[in-house]
Amino acid sequence: MGGALTGLFLAAFIAATLLPAQSEALLAYLLVQSAHSAALLVAVATLGNVLGSCVNWALGRFFRHYRHAHWFPVSARQQARAEALYRRYGRASLLLSWVPIIGDPITCVAGLLGEDLRVFVLLVTLAKAGRYCVVAGITLAAI
Repeated sequence: MGGALTGLFLAAFIAATLLPAQSEALLAYLLVQSAHSAALLVAVATLGNVLGSCVNWALGRFFRHYRHAHWFPVSARQQARAEALYRRYGRASLLLSWVPIIGDPITCVAGLLGEDLRVFVLLVTLAKAGRYCVVAGITLAAI
């Protein structure tokens, strides 16, 4: 994978974790400046972002055994609120995994509550690919 694609993959991966990062601007830049096809760029960004969300899911699964520990970084009240929202809206809430601020915690809560990984990957991929397709469409329409 070339430098531009590797950078895009890593930016998208990091952006999907709980670490602060942004990948849409890099995707838009590469759509304008690189020789790579839009489909390839969207696919690489989507793959990186979905794998980053899978890290969140795995962290949720791992830490579910420790969620009542005094050192757990999320209060019991915050956990209860997040769980109630996820249970209320169910798996469909994973379609909001692309939304800034709430998307990453949704993917963690899905792991915490034991969401099936296959369903998780399917819904998160639809959400993330949809977001990147919209970014690509707007960018390409503007040039």
